[in-house]
Amino acid sequence: MAQTKQKRFIMRTVILAVLVLAIVYTIFNNATKEKVAVLSIGDEAPDFTLVDLNGEEHRLSDYKGQGVFLNFWGTWCKPCVKEMPAMDRQYEIYKEQGVQILAVNIAQSDFEVERFASQYGLDFPIVIDKTKSVLEAYNIDPLPSTLLINPDGKIEQIIRGEMTEQDIAGFMEQIRPE
Repeated sequence: MAQTKQKRFIMRTVILAVLVLAIVYTIFNNATKEKVAVLSIGDEAPDFTLVDLNGEEHRLSDYKGQGVFLNFWGTWCKPCVKEMPAMDRQYEIYKEQGVQILAVNIAQSDFEVERFASQYGLDFPIVIDKTKSVLEAYNIDPLPSTLLINPDGKIEQIIRGEMTEQDIAGFMEQIRPE
């Protein structure tokens, strides 16, 4: 009987110790976590390099002098699916006027993204943020989110949520170089 009580005591002590360690670890981890600055209108857009579906690198800073319609999306995101064809139609109109679309997919497989792009006949560059580092640098939440970057590389506007084709056309006009 005494032996059973002793085993129970040891087991409870071990469980309690594990819980205390977990709590201490969580508090320490949150206290030392690197804080990501929230981007605002007028801030310099953080530079990044990602690879598109054709294996070509796209560096945001290479687009300086052009307006960039930076869209964060996922194939599973219903509003993203709705706005992609409209973005493609507006891209065809504005790409010759110095406005580029860079669609950043969030960590999906090349196969999923290629199938999606083919299904909707998308012609603008689609890159995949496999490590979610760009998502974190831009503090993106929710999807879709779009940042309008002016020809000087500054954030002109931040749009969270679905856009209509009319919205997209107006936003592209807003960042079109003069």
